[in-house]
Amino acid sequence: MEHLKTNWRSKQSKLKNLGTRIFYGKSLVLSQATPYEVIGTHKSSKIRYYASENKKYVEPLVFVAPLAIKMDIYDLYPYRSLIKYYTEQGFDVYLLDWGHFSYKDRDLNFLGFIDDAIPNCIDQIRTHAKSDQISLHGWSMAGIFVLLYTALRQPNHVKNLIVLGSPIDSFASGSIGKLYAKMNRYLERTRLLKHKVYNGRIPKRLIHSPGILNAIGFKILDPKGWYEGHKQLLLNLDDKKLLHEHATLGYFLNHMIDYPAGVNQDMLFNVWLRNPLKNGYIELQDKKIELKNIDCSLMIGAGSSDQMVTADAVRPLTELTNSRDVTFTLIPGGHLGLMSSQKSADQFWPELAHWLAERSTLIE
Repeated sequence: MEHLKTNWRSKQSKLKNLGTRIFYGKSLVLSQATPYEVIGTHKSSKIRYYASENKKYVEPLVFVAPLAIKMDIYDLYPYRSLIKYYTEQGFDVYLLDWGHFSYKDRDLNFLGFIDDAIPNCIDQIRTHAKSDQISLHGWSMAGIFVLLYTALRQPNHVKNLIVLGSPIDSFASGSIGKLYAKMNRYLERTRLLKHKVYNGRIPKRLIHSPGILNAIGFKILDPKGWYEGHKQLLLNLDDKKLLHEHATLGYFLNHMIDYPAGVNQDMLFNVWLRNPLKNGYIELQDKKIELKNIDCSLMIGAGSSDQMVTADAVRPLTELTNSRDVTFTLIPGGHLGLMSSQKSADQFWPELAHWLAERSTLIE
């Protein structure tokens, strides 16, 4: 009889947890718990400052966020926070929070970030940090941003550059890369369509993507991960930690932000479809940006199970700059997991901290 009562109480508890997850999921969210100060702004962007209580190094670590995402990924859980980890290692941390975009921002493009917003924010950070140089970190689209900023701006004030999960040879990115290569070959044979696609002639209302569409697209690109996450929750409804983590990650994935049409033009058509970066350069409007201009220390990372941007798509960057100090590493996880998974936190975060420590200036 007591055994039956225990089973009944367990089922009631699981049903209660499931109901909380479905109807009151936001109350379970743990992200963005680390305190910060806004030390500067640029248009709709904010510069977040996370002070290290045990600061050891002169150069701060600056995270540049990709578009579409909320800042949660950098401070996902109080016990597994990218930002908190590096402040605890002795680095002052800054995060460029782009804010929310809408259709009114449809004309915003790559140059708006790499030749305006990022240099402006870095100048403010250098003044605040009292450091002429910084360590600059970019993941996914933001990896392209920081790469092109460093190649374009001289001086760029970048001592250490970290590029993670960013497509350099997009055609090498598994099945999606083969699709882009096939589409590019078709466009090369169709002169009128090629002119419209590659020269910004497609109406912006057709290529501006709202946040909800980005959220759906992210899940479509990783259906296995989405399925496994729900499966694990249903099998472990009595696990409170898993319940909080599922709600936190779900909140992050379900609340994405718009991609401005101009950014989609540059990322989808200029980077993915034309695939110029594999040859070491890209042309944006009147500027030719060459990766050979980069000579700082360079850390390149790829997710070991990333199906969106495979390791083969990332690895060519190792041979395209003039840096004499290049490190390439595989990071546990997929496109999202390389930033936030427990395995990445256990294996890659310490590896990057050691790499940065060896290349940063100790405070005397």
